Amino acid sequence: MRTSRRLFLSLSAGAVALPALSRMAGAEVYPSRPVRWIVTAAAGGPADTLARLLGSWLSERLGQQFVIENRTGAGGNIGTEAAVRAAPDGYTLHLTATSDAINATFYEGLSFNLVRDIAPVACLIRGPFVMVVRSSFPAKTVPEFIAYAKANPGKISFASGGTGFAAHIAGEMFKQMAGVDLIHVPYRGQAPAMNDLLGGQVQLMFDPVISSLGHIRAGELRPLAVTTTARSEALPDVRPLSDFVPGYESSIWFGVGAPKDTPAEILDTLNKAINAGLTDPKIKGRLAELGTAPAVMTQAEYGKFVAAEVEKWGKVVRAAHLKAG
Repeated sequence: MRTSRRLFLSLSAGAVALPALSRMAGAEVYPSRPVRWIVTAAAGGPADTLARLLGSWLSERLGQQFVIENRTGAGGNIGTEAAVRAAPDGYTLHLTATSDAINATFYEGLSFNLVRDIAPVACLIRGPFVMVVRSSFPAKTVPEFIAYAKANPGKISFASGGTGFAAHIAGEMFKQMAGVDLIHVPYRGQAPAMNDLLGGQVQLMFDPVISSLGHIRAGELRPLAVTTTARSEALPDVRPLSDFVPGYESSIWFGVGAPKDTPAEILDTLNKAINAGLTDPKIKGRLAELGTAPAVMTQAEYGKFVAAEVEKWGKVVRAAHLKAG
């Protein structure tokens, strides 16, 4: 009887285990097909270049193609909405950026919430803007600039690639925290804004380091500060703006998100693969050429960072009474 009972229990346990083993054997190894990576900027720009650099790494690392899909329009919101509406299966990713954190407040009536609807995967890079003026501008330091601006309220203009762009909001935060009256002049892109800064039509820009570096080295522009709390490797002699305006910090950052409810194990696989790429010497070298540096974070760290960015930029946008037209 005892032998029969033991045999029965053994067979019963085996019967229960077989379906589980069958499911494990049939489980899909991620990724098993190409992954779509939505980039909300045009091909050839910095965001696209970054995504293609990391996408190539991920394709080699994980054995499936990571296909860049450029979805522009409405300040990037069209592409973000497409990512939000995609199936949460790990086969659609979103290149998230500073602009998305700004858009959360700048655009009213969005059908999605960035923090709620895009699951954090990994941060990619964080880099500073550089606060630049023409080399002939009277102020040679940030304190001199602030003093000059206060002595000439409403007479100094700063340019950006467009209203609501990250460089614009970085300038608005400087205005608010330094207590200066500057006039914002929006352009259709950073390039024409830079042309007018060089030509003297405007006096100030907050510009990505890589865009201004050549003009700085040529002596055409004077860097007054970088906008991160740490110095830039590309401009090691330029002090952080927070040295002069305590608490100031703004950065250009990019990261990876996925539709909410994407399985945790897939998010973990992607986070580990991306962070491995960010520590690869070739990737780090290419990022240095682009004037930026990798920002390795866990999923939790990146999620907290994005939420803090949405809150920070929301305060600046509301204080400046800005909204998309």
